[in-house]
Amino acid sequence: MRLYHFVDAQYGLQDIRQRHLKIARINELNDPFELLGVASRDQVIRRRYLDLKTGLAEFMGLLCFSGGWTNPVQWSHYADRHRGLCLGFDVNAPVHRVKYVKYRLKPDSGSLRQNDSAAQKYVMRILTTKFEHWRYEDEYRVFPELKVKDERGLYFFEFGKEFVLREVIVGHNSTITRAELDRALGDLTSSVTKFKARLAFQSFRVVRQLNDEMWA
Repeated sequence: MRLYHFVDAQYGLQDIRQRHLKIARINELNDPFELLGVASRDQVIRRRYLDLKTGLAEFMGLLCFSGGWTNPVQWSHYADRHRGLCLGFDVNAPVHRVKYVKYRLKPDSGSLRQNDSAAQKYVMRILTTKFEHWRYEDEYRVFPELKVKDERGLYFFEFGKEFVLREVIVGHNSTITRAELDRALGDLTSSVTKFKARLAFQSFRVVRQLNDEMWA
């Protein structure tokens, strides 16, 4: 499945050179309702779901992808205002599509007390539900375990059979040159499609720049 990951120029080139993606931490995401999408006036129930979020954040993180790369809002928010990169991967790991909803979920504390597939399904529903105004992200999620952290306390997921880099799209405001990108790609250069993006002339989309002279 081809999925896309937006990133700024510095970390994008670093990810390509080091053949990895940074794993996001659940308790550091930019949506304050992450894993707290259940509606309840009961303080005890709210605490139970907060404890669930805290517990999950200790052993798992997430990798966030989009189903496409042409939305200009994605480039603005996650690729440094079109100065960064979008990395296209063939993802062969278990992927979960985010569902966007208007209303918060109903609590189901009984499911949380179970240790079976129903409980796992319910937790995954919580992990993949977001407010409908996030719909523009067309988000897909992978949930890797947090295993080995580096000296900065960060976790990374290595490129490999589960994540095969296939495309690198350079933002239309980016100063990254072909030579810089090729150096970062190294032996991946011949197997990765590389191109510059531009703003569409007749729609609110980002499209491929077909004029090679526009990319140094």
